[in-house]
Amino acid sequence: MRAGFPIAHKGMVIGLLGGSFDPAHEGHAHISREALKRMGLDQVWWLVTPGNPLKARQPAPMAERLARARAVMPDPRVRITDLEAKLGTRATADTIDALRAIYPGVSFVWLMGADNLVQFHKWGRWRDILRSVPIGVLARPGSGVAARTSVAARAFRVHQIDRGENLRDRKAPAWCFVNIPLNSASSSAIRARGEWKK
Repeated sequence: MRAGFPIAHKGMVIGLLGGSFDPAHEGHAHISREALKRMGLDQVWWLVTPGNPLKARQPAPMAERLARARAVMPDPRVRITDLEAKLGTRATADTIDALRAIYPGVSFVWLMGADNLVQFHKWGRWRDILRSVPIGVLARPGSGVAARTSVAARAFRVHQIDRGENLRDRKAPAWCFVNIPLNSASSSAIRARGEWKK
């Protein structure tokens, strides 16, 4: 295994939660715990990205975001990583391709909040992502209806499954919407309150 990369063994199912985590907060921790429980994942890897191509604002330095993420999410089943920086990838589709090549025999599930599904069709190669790994969409405040009627949800409606528990054993394309207790924490709100400055 490459130095600095998490250890995963054949047969494991790993959830991938990507984002700038600028800053990480209890909402991220909450959906990670819910995904572990409701989807039967072995681990969740947070992919703290160097930058989000859909956002004009550049995030705080990577070291600060990683430290905050580790403080927010101390669960040993959740690995806080800078894998995209190590891989040199920026697009989610490229990151998934690289991880699948590095970890043969490991299954990955892409995790996202419902707010991300709303604009998922703006992501590079979004259809390839849906065809390469199962996707678990977790409820977020105010995004339920918009997520369920989004471009991506409509395009892949036939591949939606009812229960998150079944996602770990499915081959892509497959996705589910998981209703969970809502947590209103938001990185942008934390920054707006001046509680996180780069």
